[in-house]
Amino acid sequence: MAKKERPQVVITEALCKGCGRCIEACPRHAISMGDQINQTSGLVPVVIDRSICNHCGLCVSACPEPYGLDTSAYELEDPKHLYGEQPARPQPDDIPARRIPLPPLQPLLLKGNHAAAIGALLAGCRHVFGYPITPSTEGAELLAKLLPQLHGTFMQACSEVATINHMYGTAGAGLPTMTFTSSPGFSLMLEGISYLIGSQLPAVIINVMRPGPGLGFIGPEQSDIKMLARGLGHGNTQAIVLAPTSPQEMLDLTMLAFELSFKYRNPVIVAADGFLGQITGRVSLPSAMIEPGLPGWAVWGDAAHQGNLNASIFMDFDELEKHNLRLCDKYELIRANEQRHLEYLADDAEILIVACNTPARIAKRAVAELRREGIKVGMFQPLTIWPFPIDALSARLPQLRQIVVVEASSGQLENELRLAAHLADAKTPPIAHVHRMGGILPTGREIAEATRRCAEVN
Repeated sequence: MAKKERPQVVITEALCKGCGRCIEACPRHAISMGDQINQTSGLVPVVIDRSICNHCGLCVSACPEPYGLDTSAYELEDPKHLYGEQPARPQPDDIPARRIPLPPLQPLLLKGNHAAAIGALLAGCRHVFGYPITPSTEGAELLAKLLPQLHGTFMQACSEVATINHMYGTAGAGLPTMTFTSSPGFSLMLEGISYLIGSQLPAVIINVMRPGPGLGFIGPEQSDIKMLARGLGHGNTQAIVLAPTSPQEMLDLTMLAFELSFKYRNPVIVAADGFLGQITGRVSLPSAMIEPGLPGWAVWGDAAHQGNLNASIFMDFDELEKHNLRLCDKYELIRANEQRHLEYLADDAEILIVACNTPARIAKRAVAELRREGIKVGMFQPLTIWPFPIDALSARLPQLRQIVVVEASSGQLENELRLAAHLADAKTPPIAHVHRMGGILPTGREIAEATRRCAEVN
């Protein structure tokens, strides 16, 4: 009588949890723990030594996962084979935003935080989330009063962590959304910001910076520049960082932030400092406001958009790498096209002061004073901290004998300048600096004295 062949033991690696029960059950020690992660399950399956296995089937009996181990060939079926071809995903068209002309209006006297809030309304934002934190709270307070009258929504979340996740959901629906926060609150949002960037969702964050580390104080400081430009959560994360210097720029750059966030499907950060959020200035309103459209990628909940998905999780290593490469291409496009700056008396300057936010206001007055003394000094004001406007600065470098970086931090802006110059292979002249921290801003006298010393040396 012919010997009956035992059916072969087959392992389906995607279903194996690596619990090891089959290893204990095998009398021939033919099964061992593997060393390769299965990309479908994310777990490490066992391996079978076919030269030892006699296919007794005891491992199959010990396996707690149905079909993890079996004595018949079993493969995961493609849904196409089981259910047939599925209809193609709908490809909805973008509904473009619309500009609505505004009548000529008299300028307003607005606090910086209020100017940013009105900029958000004019940009079409009707969904705002936030958690109060000084010195940014007035912006959220104003929107909490106005949004219900505009059929909008303001929600005070239970924390900054909740805030950024509310924004994630709203952004996924293709709607403009924003928040006001300050440095410790922004730190709490970093994980959610990373998710927004990974899922390529637009959002605007007004960060009114205050001193740190830790809880610090409620005065002005440019304490977050390093975090904003180099530390937006884990992974391959970058976002445009706009740096206003006046209430007018708070309004204008907030409106621009919404435009750029949808253009690049990426969060955009407006980085002010504590004084800029609180000071009052003359603000002219634009000639038009924005009525938002609806992007084709939005998860809107109707039949046209039912095939859309926004996610930052990839179970396949190769796909995640490809996604990161696409993000890198987007960052390079931003770096090439979105560098922004202003200049003051820079055409013939031999010494150039680099400053942004409130320190730029102070530095501008110092430049005017030094010019009256005959010192050829000008000012370069980055409107984008990232991407740093190195292309425009590089054009000035051949005429310069010295750069003076003025900032309310320990050199975070200067580091961005130096890194941008290094990456652009731009040779800078000697760089001096004026640094203050802890809520103390550089004074005009300190800036002028530092510039005079540079002029004497050169």
